[in-house]
Amino acid sequence: MTSLYLLGEWVVLLAFTSLSACQPESTEQPLTYRVAPAPGSVPQYRLAVYPGYNPNLLAVAYQPLVDHLNTEVTGAQLILEASRDYPAFEKKFAEREPAFLLPNPWQTLQAIQRGYQVIAMAGDPQDFRGIFIVRRDSGLRLPTDLKGKRVSYPARTALAACIMAQYFLHTQGLAVHDTQSLYVGTQESSIMNVYLGDTAARATRPPAWRQFQKDHSKVAAELKVIWQTEPLINNSFMVRDDVPALVRAQVQTSLLGLAQTFAVQAILANMATAAFYPASNASYDVAARNIERFEREVRPVEKP
Repeated sequence: MTSLYLLGEWVVLLAFTSLSACQPESTEQPLTYRVAPAPGSVPQYRLAVYPGYNPNLLAVAYQPLVDHLNTEVTGAQLILEASRDYPAFEKKFAEREPAFLLPNPWQTLQAIQRGYQVIAMAGDPQDFRGIFIVRRDSGLRLPTDLKGKRVSYPARTALAACIMAQYFLHTQGLAVHDTQSLYVGTQESSIMNVYLGDTAARATRPPAWRQFQKDHSKVAAELKVIWQTEPLINNSFMVRDDVPALVRAQVQTSLLGLAQTFAVQAILANMATAAFYPASNASYDVAARNIERFEREVRPVEKP
């Protein structure tokens, strides 16, 4: 069966068409077209992934995972869904639209309040940290060298690539208002801002930087990692509380078994994810404590 992608307002048969470019708006219209299951077909459940990639790259990275899950889950079919930007993704789970989510840890805490439950952690916790990318010829040495300069982030609610990064600058003696923070929507566009000289530095996550190096090797050669934060806890995989228990259990079992066979190693590599690990809502209490400290010392997460 050809997999269908629901990407914002677009429904695309990826096998035959290419995805349209990510739009610059900060919000997106509700889905205006859905593909109803054929009579007698199994129920379809949407999996929404946080916008660490533009929709084209997200499809390349995560559709193999969805295809694999669909071979192991009986009585249900998962459909991958991309979002234009962080606010659009967060609006979806706030309204309980997708059945499954792959959010960052801050978004995980928000989704728990909306009735979603953690069934796995996506990736090694040591790989969830903020890193700062600068041009090799920038002349920057210390975080305080950024005073008065522009720094780009994907979104205010990006945990590693913004919240943890801004807290790092805070601990190094640089208040958030000492720089001009630009929130540009995606990891890739933020890195490009540094390359083009629009910003002095860019905060991102190691997986996004590795993917950028793979996709844009010539551009990446002009850039370097200059500072990094401590690690925290990685992204979660969540299920809405009204998804049938059997479907939930099958998805969880498949995720936790992914690293056990050679055939699925390419799936994990494509997502820049080492493995899926057991986790629950309580696993993200550490993220809640870190965010509380950030809001107490730096700024509210959802406000400048």
